[in-house]
Amino acid sequence: MAATALPARLFAGPKAHGKTKHSPKVVKVVKNGRLKQSVSQWCYGNLPLEVLCKAAADMGLMAIDLLEEKDWEMPAKFGLVCSMGYADGGSIPDGLNNKANHDAIVKGLTAKIPRAAKLHLPNVITFFGNRRGMKDNEAIDNCVLGLNRVKSVAESEGVTVCVELLNSKVDHQDYQGDRTAFGVEVVKRVNSPRIKLLYDIYHMQIMEGDIIRTIRDNHAWIGHYHTGGVPGRHELDDTQEINWATVCKAIVETGFQGFLAHEFVPRNKETPLVPLRAAVALCDV
Repeated sequence: MAATALPARLFAGPKAHGKTKHSPKVVKVVKNGRLKQSVSQWCYGNLPLEVLCKAAADMGLMAIDLLEEKDWEMPAKFGLVCSMGYADGGSIPDGLNNKANHDAIVKGLTAKIPRAAKLHLPNVITFFGNRRGMKDNEAIDNCVLGLNRVKSVAESEGVTVCVELLNSKVDHQDYQGDRTAFGVEVVKRVNSPRIKLLYDIYHMQIMEGDIIRTIRDNHAWIGHYHTGGVPGRHELDDTQEINWATVCKAIVETGFQGFLAHEFVPRNKETPLVPLRAAVALCDV
């Protein structure tokens, strides 16, 4: 594959915009590398995936997050992996808490997990679903039933199924998996090394706070992390409330070997890679 030249404007701050004729010199951001970092594609929808992969590789990231199956192979062309793939037949509102959704979810996961393994994807994602009046104890029972149907293929293929915790206060009203305790109870009862939580720090800061203690107490059940500034799900900068360096140090100290994927939406669409580089440096503890 021919080298992809990245437009300088993607990296430049406002004052530098338009002044550089050539792509900027590649300077790797990651120096320590104790935490494997990734970036979610959907937050950079105005960039072709090939461009995002090239930029991520140049920064020292190891992966691209949340890709559809058709795109799973692209990161490997840049020495990356897809750290989290879409693979089931459900959705955020129609998830594992409703037994009526199980056949579609199980069919999707059992069909795609083997391909994910072949392409070295470590994780695929699924969801708890919306409450729609369901009590937590019934929802937990149903989620366990559904995940028990896919854990054997996940274990045999070496791919982890991650169920995402989301906030129900701002972004996903009525979502049932909106607290760590709910998710932990599910994965504890499934009791598989290949069934874990996707702990989205942005979402759980909104719902619970107490991020570091929660991570320390529950790290055995967490397979993947997402970032995002609170409030607003934007840059990890001084406009938001989380001390990301301290949180990332806490994650590293648990012995975590998975990925932390940046899932924030840059405000400036003209220079989206500027805040990404800053976030990668901040979390490279």
